[in-house]
Amino acid sequence: MATFTAACIQLRSGKTVAENAVAAEQLIRQAAGDGAAYVQTPEMSNVLVRSRDELMDRIGPEETDPFLAMARRVAAELSIHLHLGSLAILKEGGNAANRAFLIGPNGDVQASYDKIHMFDVDLPNGESWRESATYDPGHDSTLVDLPFGRFGMAVCYDVRFPAIFREQAKRGAEVLTVPAAFTRQTGEAHWHVLQRARAIENGAYVISAAQGGLHEDGRETYGHSLIVDPWGQVIAELDHDAPGYVLATVDTENVAKARARIPAIANERGFACRLADGLKEIPA
Repeated sequence: MATFTAACIQLRSGKTVAENAVAAEQLIRQAAGDGAAYVQTPEMSNVLVRSRDELMDRIGPEETDPFLAMARRVAAELSIHLHLGSLAILKEGGNAANRAFLIGPNGDVQASYDKIHMFDVDLPNGESWRESATYDPGHDSTLVDLPFGRFGMAVCYDVRFPAIFREQAKRGAEVLTVPAAFTRQTGEAHWHVLQRARAIENGAYVISAAQGGLHEDGRETYGHSLIVDPWGQVIAELDHDAPGYVLATVDTENVAKARARIPAIANERGFACRLADGLKEIPA
């Protein structure tokens, strides 16, 4: 069991990686100065560019990404665990990865995770997104052990696929993470309930830093970075869409307490899905 201070950094990332790194570094330093030992930034911290061609012109491989270099330097200087919610990283073959990084207090990358679920949707207000046209999806769910406990890594749209979080919780994750760049429309409708649901059903903390506001590429994101406790209570929220940060005390003893009260993971059973005649199983 461990107690630590966690921080969500809320950004309004634009098209220029170097400028985004400067803005993020300032907030990371402020959060660490307020006692945060674990600091999380949102999805696409390094750049938000809707045009595929323009994005590819602005990003590079992780070895040369200036945002990642800044993060490694700052994590080592401040002796914090710094979780980059994700960066757009150029891959061999012409596509990008939507890749999260967990950096330790020595500046080394302890874990990375490529977003599994691509946001390919057409929204009622006319917004249309096809992440799969730019990003290669990941295939593996990632867990990482920190001094405070076991963390599960996910990104944004993954939150709508509860199996990832259940499997992480079954494998000992006490803190689930969902850094995001939720659209304003979907955020207003679903952001809070999805974060709270993942916390409640798994008896785990959920930490979700967010992008917020009107971005340089014209998109609008919802903001409202959240930290939710294992009983589903919002214990910290940046209740707007402007850049900033929010802090909360996380006590992993509360994970054990929640799972003892409602042992949903222990009580889970496998089942088949069949038609009403009881004879024919319905394929997925």
